[in-house]
Amino acid sequence: METVAILIADDEALLLLDFECALTEAGFGVVAVTSGSKAIEHLTAADSSIQGIVTDIRFGESPDGWEVARVAREIDPGMPVVYVSGHGAVDFPSRGVPKSVMLEKPFDMAQLVTAISQLLDERSSETLPPPPASDPKGLRGLPCAYPGAPRLAPVRARS
Repeated sequence: METVAILIADDEALLLLDFECALTEAGFGVVAVTSGSKAIEHLTAADSSIQGIVTDIRFGESPDGWEVARVAREIDPGMPVVYVSGHGAVDFPSRGVPKSVMLEKPFDMAQLVTAISQLLDERSSETLPPPPASDPKGLRGLPCAYPGAPRLAPVRARS
């Protein structure tokens, strides 16, 4: 099974390490950076395999987390984004990208793992094609070559 790569951007080194440990223990691959500009470098790299983002909103310098998420969504419109902030979420409704999550610091690391996991699950369920109308039970595949062949069970996304 392919490891899902998550980009974490936070300028607080100890928090960055906590985030990295929590996500690694949960089975994710992690790229950790300390600024918005480094996050954007990783997102725009030709060989980027980033599939989700956890970003602080405020960094000591520009670009901020809002911009990191905006760039990520330009590259991949469905990119899961978790914003983290110790400064409140007042701007989240107006500046946050759709289908994202805001966690206010401090929070439990299980909340972080749950947030990114749920966004990834939602994304994967949205990308699965529905069963054809002629196959109401959700059975997929080519018609049997001979009448006595067994049918395969439906394929469903993991939740």
